[in-house]
Amino acid sequence: MLRFNAEGPDGLIDRKAPGPRPRLSDEHRRALAAQIEHGPIPAIHGVVRWRLCDLGQWLWETFRVSVSMQTLSPEVRAMGYRKLSARPKHHAQAPGAIEAFKKTSPPRWQASRASRASASTR
Repeated sequence: MLRFNAEGPDGLIDRKAPGPRPRLSDEHRRALAAQIEHGPIPAIHGVVRWRLCDLGQWLWETFRVSVSMQTLSPEVRAMGYRKLSARPKHHAQAPGAIEAFKKTSPPRWQASRASRASASTR
């Protein structure tokens, strides 16, 4: 009734709900991006690489803003950061084992070219 009185018939049209207020402000996002770019200091932060739980702890210690990992993950991805991890390698793997294991075969196209050449001379 209030929207109808204020805006007329257009006030009765359903609108998108505003939703909850974001936990992180622009200031928090800028500080978080700077912290990610700078990287952790092991002696101070106690970690050698940032994880979401570590960033959430840093946000709490710095700004007293409690953010879950499920909330922080889309925020960090929206800022353009992705989780990168090294490809796992077995600790007892011999250095040349992979190259020695790979099998080489003659390229298939060479055999077909030779058969085409003999077929065209007939």
